[in-house]
Amino acid sequence: MDLELTTTTILVTFAGVFLICFMKGAFGGGFSIVGIPLLSLVMDPLTAGGLLAPLFIAMDLFGLRYWKPSTWSKPDLMLLLPGLIFGIGVGYLLFRVIDHRAVALVMAAITLIFVGLWFKTGGEIRVGQRSSLKAVSAGVTSGITTMVAHSGGPPLAMYLLPLGLSKKTYAGTTSMFFTVGNLLKAVPWLLLARPTGNVLSLMVICLLAVPSGVWLGWRLHTKLDQRQMYLGCYCLLVVTAVKLLWDGISGYIV
Repeated sequence: MDLELTTTTILVTFAGVFLICFMKGAFGGGFSIVGIPLLSLVMDPLTAGGLLAPLFIAMDLFGLRYWKPSTWSKPDLMLLLPGLIFGIGVGYLLFRVIDHRAVALVMAAITLIFVGLWFKTGGEIRVGQRSSLKAVSAGVTSGITTMVAHSGGPPLAMYLLPLGLSKKTYAGTTSMFFTVGNLLKAVPWLLLARPTGNVLSLMVICLLAVPSGVWLGWRLHTKLDQRQMYLGCYCLLVVTAVKLLWDGISGYIV
């Protein structure tokens, strides 16, 4: 896979990677879909996936500088990660046969309902109870959707947000969850879309966005109070859901 390395391609791709890094620093991850549409303006989605797979790992490893083990909810990760691993495996097997448009539509609908219920309560942070079944389901669903549709964030958020974790613990747990997920899905994505030539050159250029993007997002995170943090997460879920909805509908129309 290759592409023409124009100024527009470089600027748009760099901006998309920087945005993903910023989200990683501010919210711990899970919102990479916000940046991927930008890359689709200058390359096909498969090429974008192959380019981003190694960059996700760089972002995650740099993000661990800020989201250290003390910020992780280890009991939740112990419940979530086995499902994530299984889900990524299932997602890879289904990648060639599943209708990506249907996945996008279902995830958009579920996410919008989830966010709507939160706003209906006036944005109150209600502390729920942990459930092994919910955690495993969230892990599996996130694994499948992150592999198939680059949208693993909503299932994880639907499990973590109702727990009422502190903003630091929420971001740290999310960061570690997707560090594991991105490490695991890098290999299958590179098998599906191996970067070569100009794509590799563009990948190296975009590495420069990682430190500054993650750091800037982290600095914003420290200035947010608990309610602002959760409000930001839910608003980003709306953006993600709208993008998924558009992908699904436009895919059937075209």
